[in-house]
Amino acid sequence: MRLEYDIPTRGLIGFRNAFLTLTKGNGAMASLLQGYEPWAGAIGTARNGVLIASEGGVALTYGLNNAQARGQTFIEPGTPVYEGMIVGLNARPDDLVVNVCKEKKATNVRSSTSDIAVRLSPPVKLSLEQSLDFINPDELVEVTPQNIRLRKRLLTQHERARAREYEQAGAR
Repeated sequence: MRLEYDIPTRGLIGFRNAFLTLTKGNGAMASLLQGYEPWAGAIGTARNGVLIASEGGVALTYGLNNAQARGQTFIEPGTPVYEGMIVGLNARPDDLVVNVCKEKKATNVRSSTSDIAVRLSPPVKLSLEQSLDFINPDELVEVTPQNIRLRKRLLTQHERARAREYEQAGAR
């Protein structure tokens, strides 16, 4: 089956991976510039909220296990994180602050099942194109030679709360 569409290039950002997933890798996609047209409006997207690191440090298995109970993670244990860094996709529509640097508290009580290693699901690795498609207006993509990271524009929880209050006060 051959389908032809006139789509703005900005509408194709992030679509190639979704297309390959939907066609199970059997689809072929090509694009050709038809010309320039006037702005036709925003292209809507629907996305759940994100998991945001609550503090800086190194991500640990125990903290990531707690984060994976809330949604999918983008990082693995041992990854350096900072406050405001996006570490995953929330299962719900709102953003959630999580502590991925949290350690399991050591106690004197031991059981035969407590020392079984925690198994984490593999993190979702986003390409640069997927990252650009993923972010909302209040988020940024950091690109370094070694990493592609996502973060909130306002890093601290306090700054984000003040900005939310300011927006709500302006809407009244």
